[in-house]
Amino acid sequence: MKLTYYGHSCFLVETTTARLILDPFLTGNAAAPIAAADARCDYVLCSHGHEDHTGDALAIAQANDATIVANYEIAEYFAARGAKTHGMNPGGAWTFPFGRVKLTPAIHTSSLNAGLTPLYMGVACGLIIEADGRRLYHAGDTALFLDMQLIARGGLDAALLPIGDNVTMGPADALDALDLLKPKVCVPMHYNTWETIAQDPAAFARAATERVHTVNPLKPGDTLAI
Repeated sequence: MKLTYYGHSCFLVETTTARLILDPFLTGNAAAPIAAADARCDYVLCSHGHEDHTGDALAIAQANDATIVANYEIAEYFAARGAKTHGMNPGGAWTFPFGRVKLTPAIHTSSLNAGLTPLYMGVACGLIIEADGRRLYHAGDTALFLDMQLIARGGLDAALLPIGDNVTMGPADALDALDLLKPKVCVPMHYNTWETIAQDPAAFARAATERVHTVNPLKPGDTLAI
């Protein structure tokens, strides 16, 4: 399994049989190393409805004839717009040709068009992807919660955790999350996109080392084999 960071919370996951884009936010993301029109994938996975996690989902899915995998409300929303979708909900899992996806709880909100006319987009979720003998956890946007220790069951080869604070866990809570999850490696995400989530990933990595955790802050465009 190979992981490429596209900035914010967006990643490309390459298995031996498929390419997955997680939380596609390329248009409007100054750090993104590619444009949405250049994204190539077989599946699009979305953790929740906010535009910085679903913004390019429909365009990428339609351009690639890819399937959007997300909670039921998000899946139905994009299905009504012509996309191929597979709806799920927290606690549920499904085996796809490339491997297995499970949705986990996350503590966060989930909507589109926030303001006077927000659209309810179901609950926020995390994503567990099992493929090629590896187990990857994308936490989505979330606060720290004690049941992360249940997500750790079976072991985690990698965990992608938000550290930006303000709207998700900050670095201190993310360190506690690592104590619960115990992944072989953590890649921080959801930081430095805007001033309100500015963080120092190198400092987070050093603090994690003191607690015997491995953190690998990827720059947009960097790739990691897990």
